[in-house]
Amino acid sequence: MRYQHLSTWAVPLVAVAHGSRDPRAAATVEELLDLVRRSSGVRVVTSYLDHAPPAPGQALGGLVGEGADEAVVLPLLLTAAYHSKTDIPGALREARAAHPLLTLHYGATLGPHPLMTSALEGRLAEVGVRPDPDTAVVLAAAGSSDPAANATIGRMARSWRGWRTVVPAYASAARPTPAEAVRTLYEAGAPRVVVASYFLAPGFFADKVREESLAAGAVAVSPALGAVPELAAIVSERYREALVRADRVAAAG
Repeated sequence: MRYQHLSTWAVPLVAVAHGSRDPRAAATVEELLDLVRRSSGVRVVTSYLDHAPPAPGQALGGLVGEGADEAVVLPLLLTAAYHSKTDIPGALREARAAHPLLTLHYGATLGPHPLMTSALEGRLAEVGVRPDPDTAVVLAAAGSSDPAANATIGRMARSWRGWRTVVPAYASAARPTPAEAVRTLYEAGAPRVVVASYFLAPGFFADKVREESLAAGAVAVSPALGAVPELAAIVSERYREALVRADRVAAAG
């Protein structure tokens, strides 16, 4: 039976996560998408770029087999970089070639978004840290070879209010590292330094940042964002935005 598009919510969503060898990552992604399913009623299918099946093309093929002729593809990525600009569009081109009658809508990455700061501060509150003029924050992201992606983290850091200062740091591909940023803030006179983990799910980078930041003297490190209501709301918003955009994907990218 083909999907009846009586409302935008009838169009299925294929969420594309990075994927990880750490089983906690996939479990967290599913918890987040379960929030989206419960709050929106959208049919949500999970896919991964690496380390876990199904790939985006497989997920889309499965929907076509069920009768779908339209889908939203949404990157579960916190910053626009290589994966969202190259990998996923490439997968969509292949899917479009294999299923020429399938209409695809490609959504934006989850970040940046105003709700991200609320989500990050909420995670800091869970480890006993709230906005304080004596507390400096290191906003720790994965890092990218794409300068624009790293600059996005810098802009996010500058948007925070109520803290002594907030500075960006990167777990890979760029400097400073979170540990370097912690030490620099103490050297500059910060009485207290904490780290906000800008990661979707637990895994290698989140663990590395936590271990090295605490060793450098950070008072606290927040957990990965995970299945928080703010992220679920962003996913639903990106879904709606993708549907109303004029540029449907004929050959993604």
